[in-house]
Amino acid sequence: MIQIIRTTSSNGDFLLLVKELDQFLAILDGDDHAFYAQFNKPDALRQAVVAYEGTTPVGCGAFKEMDATTVEVKRMYVIESSRNQGIATKVLVELEDWASELGYTRCILETGIRQPDAIALYKKNGYRQIENFGQYAGVNTSVCFEKDL
Repeated sequence: MIQIIRTTSSNGDFLLLVKELDQFLAILDGDDHAFYAQFNKPDALRQAVVAYEGTTPVGCGAFKEMDATTVEVKRMYVIESSRNQGIATKVLVELEDWASELGYTRCILETGIRQPDAIALYKKNGYRQIENFGQYAGVNTSVCFEKDL
């Protein structure tokens, strides 16, 4: 059974998962990793979640405020041995519910073109592709999405 807790980016299990995520992305992104890494520091994220299977942390995600109505989903990750079990969807739904409870009405996010599983996850959960926003505008290895809550 998967249990999801709400926390912050200072949570040790969250930081452990993010470290693994960063190692995974360094391989996947190759030469582009330094560009993306600068926008994905886990410090000071006040809304983060960790998914547990028993006492083992198996997934995480977070969001940060973009403006009064919009949050950006960040640091989504599920460990390899726990993938394809619906954990990422549970993490995403928890983040959306939390954002909605705080009065936000829209989620946006960025992922990479080299991450087809992530793209499929977001599309499956009702996200629509949008023009790349902010620092990702004009970056041809990025794909951005939005969803109204």
